[in-house]
Amino acid sequence: MKTKLFILLIFLSGIHLSTAEVTLPDIFSDNMVLQRNTEVAFWGWGNLNEEVTITTGWDQKQYTVKTALDTKWKVLVATPQAGGPFTITIKGENEIVLQNVLVGEVWLCSGQSNMEWSATTGAGIDNAEEEIKNAHYPNIRLLTIPKRTSEFPQESVPGSWEVCTPDTMKDFSAVAYFFAQRLQGELNVPIGLIDNAWGGTPAEVWTPVSVFEDHSDLREAAKAVENNKWSPGFAAALYNAMVYPIVPYTIAGTIWYQGESNTANYNTYAKLFSEMVASWRNAWGYEFPFYYVQIAPYKYGTEEVGVLIRDQQRRALKMIPNSGMVVTSDIATIDDIHPPNKQDVGLRMANIALKEHYKKIEGVVHSPLFNTMTIQGKKVEVTFDNAEGLFSKGKKITHFEMAGEGGQFYPAKAIIKNDKVILSSKEVKVPSKVRFAWDNIAEPNLFNGAGLPASSFTSKKQ
Repeated sequence: MKTKLFILLIFLSGIHLSTAEVTLPDIFSDNMVLQRNTEVAFWGWGNLNEEVTITTGWDQKQYTVKTALDTKWKVLVATPQAGGPFTITIKGENEIVLQNVLVGEVWLCSGQSNMEWSATTGAGIDNAEEEIKNAHYPNIRLLTIPKRTSEFPQESVPGSWEVCTPDTMKDFSAVAYFFAQRLQGELNVPIGLIDNAWGGTPAEVWTPVSVFEDHSDLREAAKAVENNKWSPGFAAALYNAMVYPIVPYTIAGTIWYQGESNTANYNTYAKLFSEMVASWRNAWGYEFPFYYVQIAPYKYGTEEVGVLIRDQQRRALKMIPNSGMVVTSDIATIDDIHPPNKQDVGLRMANIALKEHYKKIEGVVHSPLFNTMTIQGKKVEVTFDNAEGLFSKGKKITHFEMAGEGGQFYPAKAIIKNDKVILSSKEVKVPSKVRFAWDNIAEPNLFNGAGLPASSFTSKKQ
């Protein structure tokens, strides 16, 4: 009996000691990057009424806070201009010292398999061996969020920051890596990447339950999404387990590559996507930039579902403030849903960030996007945004179609005049609608002067 009592006392004392310790979410670790020149949130847990002091290595300033009744604490810490490495000390009844911390730019990188895809996933990426060998970037730091699901919002998720080396880069998101490589080359500051992508996932699983509670049409559309062998399908499953736990870790913005798994309910994708972005921004409390990739042409089993998602993504640009979209029709592999050219995807995304967010470069960084159609007798004039230097790679411009009053589309002859496209068709006497690259596997040849491909579109309201 005495032995059992002794063991029980040791056990209870162990519980007391463990609850007395100050702890941090795993997103705070050695090698991390903090967002520069702002106030970043630190948070964690401790004993009831425990005083927690954070001391920053860049200025030795101390921030003190007491745990609340739920034993949680949170404090805002002012960060300097880019630099490091620094140490950060968190002290309560115990002490945690974070080493090799950098201050720079932090980006969240999310989506499905094309964002998750690394230099060694499947068939890999273009020039993989050389890219891996050259991945010595001590000022780029990588954090991979493990795959987790939950029916309810979680407070923490496993993971730790790593320095970018050939060994760590080869299994990390290739798109995110090339994005960071370009940013660092232009900004010359540390870059932190948080990769929380999961292949095969629809946007619904990245969206909080509140969105579906507020929008009955999205709730109904979500019923078309089912669990598959690659990922879960229930709403908010990954938001709860992989996004919510890292809020409010301060980020500069988000890059996103997803959409292939929403072909079953494409008609509501633009609304769902815009609501998802708004919900993330609401959770963080500010309107960070959100840049995304339009899915590439691919031989889907159902007619038009791929191009319908692409058109929803194009339309979403006007629904999502402070956003940008990368078009990938020129670097597709229509027999493979995972194009190996991840370099250009990351580069194009970074160029949008460098121009729109950082104001560091000039020139055109966006693809030509449909603006207006004007009927001129039997012809139609089509204008594009970002059309400077519009040209075709080939003698004839391909993939334009026109429809008359009956609604049937026919191939159209297209010519470029003053960065506009003039369309005509012998079969269409009274034009009513136009469309471009309207096929799952369309790889059109219309580009702007920056060498960026025009997005598919239809003038039909959907």
